[in-house]
Amino acid sequence: VQLVESGGGWVQAGGSLRLSCAASGFTFDDWAIGWFRQAPGKEPKEREGVSCIRSGGGDTVYADSVKGRFSISVDRAQNTLYLDMHNLEPEDTAVYYCATEYIEVNNCYDPYEFDYWGQGTQVTVSA
Repeated sequence: VQLVESGGGWVQAGGSLRLSCAASGFTFDDWAIGWFRQAPGKEPKEREGVSCIRSGGGDTVYADSVKGRFSISVDRAQNTLYLDMHNLEPEDTAVYYCATEYIEVNNCYDPYEFDYWGQGTQVTVSA
């Protein structure tokens, strides 16, 4: 299982970015997959769950902090996960990670529920 994120960068507040997570070694059908972020000064155990798609294309969930601004999607033909981020705020500055877990997770927002992680991509939003 391998996850490789891309698409991070610097943007002014109010701007948009699209993050990608290319997956290999598995397909999304039987895996829960999501996005987390680690803000500056935070430990890995403090990673915040941003959005998640449950196994088998089930429920999609969003953290309250990003609801209405971020959108998660999957291109199954490309085996790639996306996170479209709009109206970005300085508080969105973080390293963004995609993560996956086989079959299912109980809590999409708990990083300990996910065993497989990408290397992360930096998103910086200036005021």
